[in-house]
Amino acid sequence: MRQFFADTWQKAIQNVPLDAMEQQVAKVIEMHPEYHAMLNNAKHLGNDYLPEMGETNPFLHMGMHLGLQEQVVLDQPAGIQAIYSQLGERLKDVHETEHAMMDCLGEALWQAQQNGGLPDESAYFSCLTQLVNPKED
Repeated sequence: MRQFFADTWQKAIQNVPLDAMEQQVAKVIEMHPEYHAMLNNAKHLGNDYLPEMGETNPFLHMGMHLGLQEQVVLDQPAGIQAIYSQLGERLKDVHETEHAMMDCLGEALWQAQQNGGLPDESAYFSCLTQLVNPKED
């Protein structure tokens, strides 16, 4: 998968025609200029990224963008398209919108890993809903 990201980026910057998936990946990479140099240098593709060292795995991060985008296209969980639209209208920035929603996705995935099960879709959707309808304290 890492090589696919790197190959897609190389094709994009060389203006080589991209298939639909490559176009989607290239758009996500374009939103992350901080990863461009890494993707241009194949020796970095095998790097370990350790959260305990304050590192973010760029492939996981970009993969979460793609996963979220797929959820929105499919409207799965039901209602996520509306939340994406509402939050996007408020934030006026696709990247910021996706990052806010990815915080909920990341939490759902982390909880599932901790519990040794599947993500709790209800808790995930509740977190997403809070982004557009925060509880009053």
